[in-house]
Amino acid sequence: MNSPIPLAVSARAVALRLPVNGALYHLPQPLNWRLAVSNQPERQGKAESVVLLLDDLEPATSYRLRVEGLDEIEFRTPVCAGLIRPEGMIEGAPHDDLATARHNAAILADAVATVSVGGTVYLPKGDWVTMPVALKSDMTLYLAEGAFLRAPSLRDGWPILPARDGQGQMLGSWEGLPANCFAAPLHAIGADRLVIAGRGCVDGSGDKGDWWTWPKETRDGARRPRGLHLIGCSDVTLLGFTIRNAPSWTIHPQGCDRIKAVGLNIQAPADSPNTDGFNPEMCWDVTIEGVRFSVGDDCIAVKAGKRGPEGQDDHLAETRNIRVRHCLMERGHGGLVIGSEMSGGVYDVAVEDCEMLGTDRGLRIKTRRGRGGVVSDIAMRRVTMKGVQTALSVNAHYHCDPDGHAAWVQDRAPAPVDDRTPHIRGITVEDVTLDGLAHAAGCFLGLPEAPIEDVRIRRLNIGSLDADAVPTPPDMADRVRPMLHEPLLAEQAMLDCDDAKLVSLAPITLA
Repeated sequence: MNSPIPLAVSARAVALRLPVNGALYHLPQPLNWRLAVSNQPERQGKAESVVLLLDDLEPATSYRLRVEGLDEIEFRTPVCAGLIRPEGMIEGAPHDDLATARHNAAILADAVATVSVGGTVYLPKGDWVTMPVALKSDMTLYLAEGAFLRAPSLRDGWPILPARDGQGQMLGSWEGLPANCFAAPLHAIGADRLVIAGRGCVDGSGDKGDWWTWPKETRDGARRPRGLHLIGCSDVTLLGFTIRNAPSWTIHPQGCDRIKAVGLNIQAPADSPNTDGFNPEMCWDVTIEGVRFSVGDDCIAVKAGKRGPEGQDDHLAETRNIRVRHCLMERGHGGLVIGSEMSGGVYDVAVEDCEMLGTDRGLRIKTRRGRGGVVSDIAMRRVTMKGVQTALSVNAHYHCDPDGHAAWVQDRAPAPVDDRTPHIRGITVEDVTLDGLAHAAGCFLGLPEAPIEDVRIRRLNIGSLDADAVPTPPDMADRVRPMLHEPLLAEQAMLDCDDAKLVSLAPITLA
């Protein structure tokens, strides 16, 4: 059997993987599909990507899907326990109309509070400006095609999440530490079995107001909000919608388990600061599939919290089992990034069957002395990179934080090993193709007291070089020399490559 594979099924939207041999994000050629249901006209369309999204479905209904060249599949949508269409919302208000934003938020909050367990809040087509909305367990927020849920550009009266809740658990955060932060336009705390689905759009209005002018500051007592912030949630499905212009990180699951993000479109301008696409932090069992990224920072940044300047670690937890498949990463500082906040430990991460276009880095791991933690069992398989400056970058001298350039962080002499020493080991790269390579196929810069261990590279192919590239340091660390069209380089790292011609003994660090 070679049938479409259901990835996420909700009452009104379904995503399926089309198992076409060799396909990454795009299909080699479009495939016609037909969707049949009893007593209704047949729907049809053309699939251009591996993940096919079907929306505007009926709950508790059986469907038959036929895709050209694949076996037919039948699926049934779940029951919806009740539908609420918020009444009385004001459409089309400008982004700085706080009165309308508060009015619409109150109506949406009432809809969320009253929707039945297993029910749906349905946002219809229209342009709806609203203050941040908190979601809850056992509900679906359905964003119909043409629905725009917009945050206001002004923050007067914007709710703030405190750094910790009443039990001392991290609630608000900033770059891996507890911190007051403005609530995201959509957010949920401790929500289980939450679904956000549909072809609509969440717009964080980061391009309005002043959000992007203070990327590292605190204003009005808080840090910038995310676009969608999930805190301590489990069994969450994010299906099909577009989310764009987040004030900072776009989607941030924090301390969550079993998260599915399928068929999303995540957008931010190339020059928007710290607008990472999807940042699972201290999470277990996260699947990101068929997602298209075009952002101003890292497309995906896997994190595990940051040890405080005095070694504080009571907020830390590990991140484990992250799967990234059939995604398209356009632009951004990195395709799949781990760190630099990784103090709780990051384990078992795989990016497979993906396309990266014009990202600064492909697979990037970054940390530094003082972070502690372990990064282990990281894999990249069957990935194409076009116009990526440095394909593989692993850097244990990353010059982040105010003391990032201090001698104790950047010194290439061995330092004592303690609980603040980071460790990186177990990296597998297989069947990766590079076109338009600018700086280096790979740069592995480890610590002398904790070298990067067990790096295995198989079937890495450099198809072409970027003729317009200029020599540039491939890692954000002090004294890294400029590079141009270089292969794999290692300093304090143990590489096992099946092609000796791709490994250089040239130094990474300037004398």
